[in-house]
Amino acid sequence: MKYGYTKQVDASFGETIERVKTTLAKEGFGVLTEIDVQATLKTKIDVDYEKYVILGACNPNFAHEALLAEKEIGLLLPCNVIVYQDVEEVFVSAIIPTVAMGSVDNDKVISIANEVEVRLKNAVDAL
Repeated sequence: MKYGYTKQVDASFGETIERVKTTLAKEGFGVLTEIDVQATLKTKIDVDYEKYVILGACNPNFAHEALLAEKEIGLLLPCNVIVYQDVEEVFVSAIIPTVAMGSVDNDKVISIANEVEVRLKNAVDAL
């Protein structure tokens, strides 16, 4: 099952991260967390890994609605967006919320997931 919406981007790694933040903001998302996987793996276990960043994106209005509908939904928040470099190519991938929340038996949450998915895909498509 495909759980990420991915696009190759014709830009540098650093530029792509900034562009992702900008396109997410245009869709109403803020970035709550930014994890530099490459640096973390090097620091914690002395492993060299390619450029890879995980952005925890959140649209506060949708997050609030989801929390009101399902208290435990925080286990599935925020929506992760990754930027990584594979050899010389840079990719962006966003979680597909309807897949991530597919096990939640709550119609309101699924409705919100559909709306969030549209906005995340719009942000990726705009890159």
